[in-house]
Amino acid sequence: MKIMVDENIPLSTVAELRGMGHDVLDIRGTDREGIDDAEVWRVAQEGERLLVTTDKGFAKHRFESHHGILIIRLRQPNRQRIHERVMEAMSRVPEDEWGSLLVSMRDRLHSLWHAESGSRAD
Repeated sequence: MKIMVDENIPLSTVAELRGMGHDVLDIRGTDREGIDDAEVWRVAQEGERLLVTTDKGFAKHRFESHHGILIIRLRQPNRQRIHERVMEAMSRVPEDEWGSLLVSMRDRLHSLWHAESGSRAD
């Protein structure tokens, strides 16, 4: 699967996703490092990539056509907890279902939104 990670996703998560065979775009250490959210969104969409982030602002795109959004929302985030929630989401949602799906992983619950129907599916 093609994935783009926002800069707030741990490097250990990037490594594990790549180890699972995913094509992961991480802009850290490139000339794109530090780009604004609008540019992150554009790059993810042009690349037809699932966007993985902790930035809740990307939820505003849930009704648009997209290639999947995974938002990790934790009360007290740290690298390990973010990593665990990303990996849980990846194990729960089949690869072919990510297109147009917004998944919000929280401390105890998660939400799923389908962009086409504009409906919540959790």
